[in-house]
Amino acid sequence: MVTKLIVDKSEGLQEVEEKAQQNSALRAVANFVSYVFHPVFVPVYVIAFLLFVQPFLFVGFEARQKMLIIVQSFLMFTFFPLISVGLLKALKFISSVKLKERKDRIIPFIICNIWYFWIWYVWRNLPQIPHDAVVFAMSVFLASSIGLLFNIYMKISMHAIAIGTAIAFLVGLSFQYDISFGLYLSVAFLIGGAVCTSRLILNDHQPAEIYWGLATGVIAVMLANIIV
Repeated sequence: MVTKLIVDKSEGLQEVEEKAQQNSALRAVANFVSYVFHPVFVPVYVIAFLLFVQPFLFVGFEARQKMLIIVQSFLMFTFFPLISVGLLKALKFISSVKLKERKDRIIPFIICNIWYFWIWYVWRNLPQIPHDAVVFAMSVFLASSIGLLFNIYMKISMHAIAIGTAIAFLVGLSFQYDISFGLYLSVAFLIGGAVCTSRLILNDHQPAEIYWGLATGVIAVMLANIIV
């Protein structure tokens, strides 16, 4: 009887260890997905897709012009927001660069809005920039602005906002232009599902915060198409 209890306990501990390893691996994958598709990277991915993968908006653009646009995108959508958050942490205005607390997101939201508005304003006044690219820049700005308002009531998912904006914009392009977007949209929805699932696996958000983030992105794109 004693031997049987020891064996059962040993098997139980082994199962617990296996589940812990599986959970650890799953969380590692979720962390990887969350970093790769961080909100500051997603807009650059969209612009890079339009420049180099399906460049129907940028027909006739030389390589130098395309590189200039991607550099502008990286600076305003990624580099300056990251530097701003790093400075806020260094000055102790926020407790963590991961912005886990809702109050930590207020100033970063406002600062990012400045950068996003600036790139929209610059692109709007450059006649060579396609109209849809200007619409996308406005979509990002509006999504961030609406996210700031939602942040008053909940810790809305920034990842979901970025993914929702990107997918809604690409869906809009697929309806607007006679171009086969089926494969690209399938990949976009797959990535969106992976990102949102990762945020839930990491327990960083409640489902409602994910859903409202996606809705924010969709609303922002719709408003941008009306405004611009």
